[in-house]
Amino acid sequence: MRKIYAKKITNDNFQAFGEFYDIINPKGNHLDDFYPDHVLAANGSSMPMAFSSYVVRKMPDMMITRAEYHDEACELMLPLDGDIIFHAAPPSKEPVPEQTEAFFVPGGTLVKLNAGVWHQESFAVCAEQVHVLIALPQRTYKRDCVLVPYEEADWMEIVWEQKECGNPELTTHF
Repeated sequence: MRKIYAKKITNDNFQAFGEFYDIINPKGNHLDDFYPDHVLAANGSSMPMAFSSYVVRKMPDMMITRAEYHDEACELMLPLDGDIIFHAAPPSKEPVPEQTEAFFVPGGTLVKLNAGVWHQESFAVCAEQVHVLIALPQRTYKRDCVLVPYEEADWMEIVWEQKECGNPELTTHF
């Protein structure tokens, strides 16, 4: 079984998958205490954006056994009360588990996954569970979601060696 090492999300290592922005410590263009339009997520749907809760749990093993993508929609995720690790692989017609990377995302960091990016499970790493806000066009999970289970030979385990939680020096994409 292949192991992939989770790394801190940075501009350089995440640009192929999307963008991110530290919501808790905003920087950049602002109007007094309002920081507008720092993450834009276009979608090919006339459906309204829907905001959903996702409870991510700490697991003894962070195993990747499947992946999904959305053709027409970017997906936004915001870990609210803790840090998470998630995986992503570049857009492609067929699954590309061999190109999967894992990212450590501090709580309060908004992540935008581009349309077509393969992803799936997220894992809590410092707390037993983390509440994650997910934003997608309404009913994307029914209309625009391709979920592919991996062959067992393609399963992988995420390894996280840093073991440092929080957001000491996150450099945002904007």
